[in-house]
Amino acid sequence: MDKQHTVHQPEIASRPFSFDVSLAEWSFAGELMSGKMTNLEFPAKTKNECDINVVEYVSTFFNEEHTRVKYLRELKQRCDDLGVKSNLIMVDGGNIAALNSRERELAVEEHYAWVDAASFLGCKSIRVNLGDVKKILTSEPDDPAEAAAEAAIKGYRQLLEYALVEEINVVVENHFGNSTDVDWLIDIIKAVNMPNAGLLPDFGNFCAERTKPETNDWKGIMQTRCLKKFDRYEGVKKMMPYAKGISAKSHRFDENGNDNGTDFFRMFSIIGEFDINGYVGIEYAGSFGKLHDPDSTDLTGVDGVLATKRLLERVREKFSVE
Repeated sequence: MDKQHTVHQPEIASRPFSFDVSLAEWSFAGELMSGKMTNLEFPAKTKNECDINVVEYVSTFFNEEHTRVKYLRELKQRCDDLGVKSNLIMVDGGNIAALNSRERELAVEEHYAWVDAASFLGCKSIRVNLGDVKKILTSEPDDPAEAAAEAAIKGYRQLLEYALVEEINVVVENHFGNSTDVDWLIDIIKAVNMPNAGLLPDFGNFCAERTKPETNDWKGIMQTRCLKKFDRYEGVKKMMPYAKGISAKSHRFDENGNDNGTDFFRMFSIIGEFDINGYVGIEYAGSFGKLHDPDSTDLTGVDGVLATKRLLERVREKFSVE
């Protein structure tokens, strides 16, 4: 966990800017994993309790229903009835950067169904990983960077070609392992050279190496310490020319309503140097933390989302002045 910092209040950016807000489903991870809500209920909770009209799903919470037209039709109808827009699906599936060509091919084909689901729901993008997401639970080292990049270019390009037909972007987030190295990600984006390729900068995912967890589960992971991390502000600055959205990760807040991990004012002074191509998505992490530690001081999903929203509204007000 990052130490609390003093919030930096930069001068107004050289040109005023604004942005629209969306909500990532991971913000309600605790409620979803505990069975207190379902994926179908996500749009209504977002609209009615958070007053946000754009949603970003997480593949895990579809519970393998994403290939059922009846299920997708009901989800879309609920969104339409609420006036909620579906923007993105964050997909945590097979490794499309696997070194083994057969494994990689199967993973890419598995992602085709997510492209189809995104298109049906009216999303603009899916988010994928260039690595084995299961290694998060074990803190195993990622594949060698050079070999992984070669494999990632092949798998990612194949998926991009499929998604291009349906006019769906396939974006990559700095998430874990090699993908926390922004230069590695950017080299891959340049190599695939596809119009629907892009990045999703996440404020919080710059830890490249952690201590080994005592147990291979999420609780074990949450008790680990980061041993090697990249600078989040420099990382986001490098990613912005290729960004098709922003993942505004938040967790805990000080008495002034500022996030303890990321100085949002400093971050948006950087983001404002570029055109914001897409939504700024709230991704509150405390709901997931509270699920595994009920005695923690983390806010509930709704309260954490609203705290992040208020912070973003202050940021937007500051940088949108003429």
